[in-house]
Amino acid sequence: MSSLTVFLLFCFIRNTFGQTTQNINVLLINEESNALAEKAFEVAKEYVRRNPSLGLAVDPVIVVGNRTDAKVFLENVCRKYNDMLSAKKTPHVVLDFTMTGVGSETIKSFTEALSLPTISGSFGQVGDLRQWRSLNANQTRFLLQVMPPADILPEAIRAIVTKQDITNAAIIFDEFFVMDHKYKSLLQNIPTRHVITPVKSFEANEIKTQLESLRNLDIVNFFIVGSLRTIKNVLDAADKNQYFGRKTAWFALSLEKGDISCGCKNATIVHIRPTPDANSRDRLGKIKTTYSMNGEPEITSAFYFDLSLRTFLTIKSLLDSGKWPNDMKYITCDDYDGKNTPNRTLDLKTAFQEIKETPTYAPFYIPPDDPMNGRSYMEFSTDLLAITVKDGASISSHSLGSWKAGLSSNLTLTDPNNMSNYSAQLVYRIVTVEQKPFIIRDEQAPKGFKGYCIDLIEEIRAIVKFDYEITLAPDGNFGTMDENGNWNGIIKELVDKKADIGLSSLSVMAERENVVDFTVPYYDLVGITIMMKLPRTPTSLFKFLTVLENDVWLSILAAYFFTSFLMWVFDKWSPYSYQNNREKYKEDEEKREFTLKECLWFCMTSLTPQGGGEAPKNLSGRLLAATWWLFGFIIIASYTANLAAFLTVSRLDTPIESLDDLSKQYKIQYAPLNGSAAMTYFQRMANIEEKFYEIWKEMSLNDSLKEVERAKLAVWDYPVSDKYSKMWQAMEEAVLPNTIEEAIQRVRDSKSSSEGFAWLGDATDVKYHVMTSCDLQSVGDEFSRKPYAIAVQQGSPLKDQFNN
Repeated sequence: MSSLTVFLLFCFIRNTFGQTTQNINVLLINEESNALAEKAFEVAKEYVRRNPSLGLAVDPVIVVGNRTDAKVFLENVCRKYNDMLSAKKTPHVVLDFTMTGVGSETIKSFTEALSLPTISGSFGQVGDLRQWRSLNANQTRFLLQVMPPADILPEAIRAIVTKQDITNAAIIFDEFFVMDHKYKSLLQNIPTRHVITPVKSFEANEIKTQLESLRNLDIVNFFIVGSLRTIKNVLDAADKNQYFGRKTAWFALSLEKGDISCGCKNATIVHIRPTPDANSRDRLGKIKTTYSMNGEPEITSAFYFDLSLRTFLTIKSLLDSGKWPNDMKYITCDDYDGKNTPNRTLDLKTAFQEIKETPTYAPFYIPPDDPMNGRSYMEFSTDLLAITVKDGASISSHSLGSWKAGLSSNLTLTDPNNMSNYSAQLVYRIVTVEQKPFIIRDEQAPKGFKGYCIDLIEEIRAIVKFDYEITLAPDGNFGTMDENGNWNGIIKELVDKKADIGLSSLSVMAERENVVDFTVPYYDLVGITIMMKLPRTPTSLFKFLTVLENDVWLSILAAYFFTSFLMWVFDKWSPYSYQNNREKYKEDEEKREFTLKECLWFCMTSLTPQGGGEAPKNLSGRLLAATWWLFGFIIIASYTANLAAFLTVSRLDTPIESLDDLSKQYKIQYAPLNGSAAMTYFQRMANIEEKFYEIWKEMSLNDSLKEVERAKLAVWDYPVSDKYSKMWQAMEEAVLPNTIEEAIQRVRDSKSSSEGFAWLGDATDVKYHVMTSCDLQSVGDEFSRKPYAIAVQQGSPLKDQFNN
């Protein structure tokens, strides 16, 4: 055997069998709810035992406590620690697997006070570990923290919010995540209104109620951070609330490796889940198979396994290299007086950084220059998947990209425009009432409506950039308040958060402003006015005949024929008539023979200013003619007088020109629309008059008044007007129409402009229908003028957006 072979064999035997085994004492402190960490620690210890080449022997002392009972927790830790000192087994390192809360802070205070080298897996970023906030330079080298995956995964929300330019968000998490310290840091310096809240229960109804309360805050972007079970429960509740669609966006973040599932009818969810590094997958598989590391989530088990193993190797490295101080001083809990904290020069951080052990899931990121605490974490990768679920079954899964775990990491997308398809579109719910010309129903229009208000909202939409859905108010009312303070119509939909915008010819009223907000008016000062039937003078060819009754005309006609016939008889048979005594009258210039035809002509022309001509020659004929002339004079005089009176009376009816004129007459009924602002106006004016009357009545009937005071009141018997009280009574008797169409039809059915029905409505409505109809008219001046404006929910930012 050559000398070279002997030398190599010697080196091999020395390296294999001559390696010393370092005994490491570990004080493991954990909390009851983090059993997964303790199991991973046991796997790491078993891994060391089965791999003697590592040269390690781990002797642990384990303390498990309740995070909420800090006093008992600390007592148990101190007892175990003191026992280790008594047994001459001083701990090389403290592994702190507490998660959060007063129990965890107590352990931080314990390790700092006694200067115990510690590596912690607690939750918290820079400054969140309150007991380790004021560490000096030496302490930052041996009091170390690495954030667990559950603490770093929520940072993906910040990346998504930034990429999507999300303005509001609800973050719902379960018991597997700690978010208390995230309130101030997660979305810091990002203009996103957000709520971070735990899942209150696993009961479906309670989750539904919780989602409803979040939705009532106008939140449309939901992030679920938790187990797959929690994600399923929340998604099922959202489906029952019908919260899926283009108006909302759903994101699910989980440390578990499975696919999300839910009973949703039609939903799309962006799923963010971790995936092991390609270089670590084989090792992860071997560790899980060989050492039964089956805890879930596997990334959490791998984190605590790697943290434990790396800690063991770090201590061994310090011991082997001689960098472990020989004069490590330890004091018991009882010996500590607040001033005798041992000084350490141990550089645990550098040794921890230099360990080159292959990671089981993903490598640790440790800042080279800055302190570790709040800045170190497992730098794992996540997949972003768009999951589409229909009828409870996942029908497609589309990869959007990835996210590398980090405190300021950005999304890496396969297509920069991918995520835009999975964001909540800004869709406002508009409720309206059909009212021409402001809102007109038109099935051919893009949104099913057209009109002045639609043109207005389209112009606003082009500037503010949003989409909308428009529906009619269920009861068709603008919004009135009953005696119990309950609203109906558009206002009710806004108060109940069922609509974002109220758009119509909606009047700004004091009581409405108490429950909703109005934008600046888009139509200024619209009052109430009167609509009546347009007066039309009837035309008739024989109008002049209506001056006298038909019986009178028949009597005149009968007298005319009778007189003509009698005159013909007298002239025919009288011996003194011209035709019977021609010789006597042969010298006269007028030789008129009164035949029946001539008699008819004579009687007719006698009624005219022209006269009847020569009278009969005989005395009987002359007497009859004189009688007819007298009769004709009386008839003509009577007809002329009646005609003048008839024409005068037709002009005596005074037209309605104002509300006062309407209130003083009784032939025309009048009323506003039921539930309209005009109805509210008259009803309240009547109530005010009634209240003033009651006040005056109490004053005048007060028996305690002195005579002088009563005399002062006596001069004013009735100081309160009852104008509106009588008008409201008349309106109730007339029955208020329910729709504009009904009101207009009642106006058109009026017999005339002086008898029938008048509608009291908004001037814009009245003018529109008067302009588009030929049989209607607007009467009087406007009164009770109010502007029209767009209504939004109280406190809604839309008010300022629309105003600006």
